Amino acid sequence: MARKKNSLINRLNDFKKLPKIKMPKLKLDNIDRIEELRVDFEKYVQNAPRVDRRNDIYPPTHYESVKEIFLYGTEKFRDRVFILDKDKPRDKHFKEYTYGNFAKDVEALGTALTFKYIEQGEPIVIIGENQYDWYVSYITALCGAGLAVPLDKELPENEIELTINRARAACVIFSPKVKGKIEKLMEKEKLPTVRCFIEMRSDEAPETKVLPSGKEVYFCGFDSVVLEGRVMVANGDDHFMKIERDPDAFTALFFTSGTTASAKGVMASARQLANNINAVSAYVQINENDRFFSVLPLHHTYESSIGFLLALAYGSSIAVCQGLRYISDNLKETKPSIIIAVPLLIEHLYATIMKTVKKSNKEKAVLYMMQTTNALKNIGIDVKKKVFKEIYDGVGGKLKYIVSAAAPIDPKVGQWFTDLGVIFLQGYGLTETCPISAVTPEYDTRVGSAGKTIHNGIIRVDNPDEKGEGELVISTDTLMMGYYEDEEATRDVIEVDANGRRWFHSGDIGRVDEDGFVYVTGRIKNVIVTQNGKNIYPEELELLLGDVEEIEESMVYGKEVPDEKELIVTARVIPDYNKIEELYGDVSLAEIYRLIMHQIREINKKTTNYKAIKALEIKDGPFIKTTTQKIKRFAEIADGKILEIEEE
Repeated sequence: MARKKNSLINRLNDFKKLPKIKMPKLKLDNIDRIEELRVDFEKYVQNAPRVDRRNDIYPPTHYESVKEIFLYGTEKFRDRVFILDKDKPRDKHFKEYTYGNFAKDVEALGTALTFKYIEQGEPIVIIGENQYDWYVSYITALCGAGLAVPLDKELPENEIELTINRARAACVIFSPKVKGKIEKLMEKEKLPTVRCFIEMRSDEAPETKVLPSGKEVYFCGFDSVVLEGRVMVANGDDHFMKIERDPDAFTALFFTSGTTASAKGVMASARQLANNINAVSAYVQINENDRFFSVLPLHHTYESSIGFLLALAYGSSIAVCQGLRYISDNLKETKPSIIIAVPLLIEHLYATIMKTVKKSNKEKAVLYMMQTTNALKNIGIDVKKKVFKEIYDGVGGKLKYIVSAAAPIDPKVGQWFTDLGVIFLQGYGLTETCPISAVTPEYDTRVGSAGKTIHNGIIRVDNPDEKGEGELVISTDTLMMGYYEDEEATRDVIEVDANGRRWFHSGDIGRVDEDGFVYVTGRIKNVIVTQNGKNIYPEELELLLGDVEEIEESMVYGKEVPDEKELIVTARVIPDYNKIEELYGDVSLAEIYRLIMHQIREINKKTTNYKAIKALEIKDGPFIKTTTQKIKRFAEIADGKILEIEEE
């Protein structure tokens, strides 16, 4: 629902790397057998009244904090399964953790942490792939232990260091997959504020380590800390559960997708996070029988809110995907009703099913039955899951919702899943809106829209053109508190009107129809958005290019290439010809291209894979600029001239 990854999302950058989702050859006997639909179809249509669509919201929830959600969910659904996870992806069966288990582990972790390891309220960094210990750690922080700081585990070591230090974290809870990076930073004393290091999925006993400088730090296994807390709780220690935190206080810090030198820290309160649940509840009905399939990274606000807190509020369960290669098996093992994913994965699922349909020579039959069952559904007769049972079985058999998050999706894919009988939802938002601003009502799904402005929210269009398109400016009760330690940047994007209402300038171009449905049609900001919704900030790459002696000036942009869905991250540069001659003598243009491309490859090693510059253009003449000497990016992209490079 929101635009805007751990290794899962990074690997989605290349469509060819997506997993093979196993679908057996379809017999679709149900389609051939349901002859009565054809025989009685006209009679049904003529005689049955058309079903009116709901035109009003569902009664929304009114949670004021994450702790309120936690207490309600774990008490009401104590004996129900909450999290399904595996210690190792190849384990035969998923382990089931009930709401009661979860509640006890949160209380135990919070009790031990705030008694022995940190001061209550200090920043707690959580970094690692989706797993049970991540969920426990995040809720523990939000319920009063400290300031929750989720980080992308794919960050390179230097960015992990900078981010932890920017947050001034007292504690780092990390998964075994990032242990090497964390240990190296600890041993080199690169993390001066951190006093406690906790490894997930470890029962290593707490150990006090003395660093070369004489500084003492704790290094512990997650299970050992939880065990300490359980003993304390059993002995009557209830201080953690008595912690009271103002719902409007700074509770969570989410870093945007830039490098830590340029990434903005988004500050959120517990009330703003809880308001996401209230917003969704008005448009979508989730219940305790639903099961979410967790495939998006939890460090992002979307998955940690809609893929986690929403389930917690309704007693639903969450099945943790064990990695791309295991998606097909995991779907069949856990039988989820809700899949939340980036468009690339959803489009891949669609392509896989369609390929199977074609191999089975059932294209015409499927199309006919989609048309027939659509008409029947309009008059209150829904037989889609019976007709398309084999297709549903291929993804677990209980699929009810598909939610496309983080980036735009091809409308035909959304329509196809709708015709299949799946409730196809989309949404719109940013990290700065924590993240929900618009979401599709399940009773009025309009494929092509990014969703309807959330209940009690307003999205206006500034300076609309003749098409009604302009900058989308957002005012919702999920809007961030501001940017972390950056009041100037906050003032740049948030305005306060005469009534005290706060408005966020999204930098996106779009329109809003008379019913409040949002259509995003372009971008104002320079940010490059990948197909997976990850943001690439040109300025940060240009800053790195500025250190290259052979480059005088540069501009980075996302280049559109025919037949390619992904924008190609491209550097358009003006070489420093004088410096090049000084360093290398009289060299050809082709050699200059190779020299600069070599430097770009070195830069790519310093950043995450999805940010890598893939193409180089040599600018012919100066950049197109404003009177204040700023590059006019859109004019340059449209009309700027580049040199033809002839290979030697």
